[in-house]
Amino acid sequence: MIQGRGMSWRRRLRRVVPHAAAAAPALATTAWGDDGAPYRRTVVHYELPDVALVNQDGARVKLPQALTADKPVVLSFFFSTCTTICPVLSASVSTLLKNLGPQASDVRVVSIAIDPDHDTPEVLRAYRKRFGDVPEWELLTGSREAIDGVLKAFDAYSPDKTAHRPLHFLRPAGGDSWVRIDGLIGASDLMAEYRGLSRP
Repeated sequence: MIQGRGMSWRRRLRRVVPHAAAAAPALATTAWGDDGAPYRRTVVHYELPDVALVNQDGARVKLPQALTADKPVVLSFFFSTCTTICPVLSASVSTLLKNLGPQASDVRVVSIAIDPDHDTPEVLRAYRKRFGDVPEWELLTGSREAIDGVLKAFDAYSPDKTAHRPLHFLRPAGGDSWVRIDGLIGASDLMAEYRGLSRP
């Protein structure tokens, strides 16, 4: 591996990519995680549907307000009975918040359940507790129609929940475009992507 002053070329690429992608929203790039696995990174604009969801405490939440632009946002999709990619995605999100420490309140982290028939607020509370019960992490569910509408808005819909893709979406504070991460990404790489978000 080519080295330069202690930093690998892959790590340098990850630091350069955010600026290139922001300049060209249609640009798709490949980055490499610390484990050597690639993930696909694009910058995309999505129109948020005006739907009402419910969080783990049973409180009604309007999606545009849940994903408010006054803070950076990290968004993901999951279902609680998943035993493959969802635990990895959820562990990355939980670890991100834990590693941010006091700065965790500076980011809005939201995960949306794609199996609303099973994933009730009570189930979501238990799921969050399973991953450390991080209070800054909001889990949302809702009607099948509302959830499908959100998935389609983020080009993440699959008629078979077990075939859903590993995705994270990140948006800087005040931004209107999202960094879309396709592929399993570890906590350290998710942190790097979060730190690399451009601020207005």
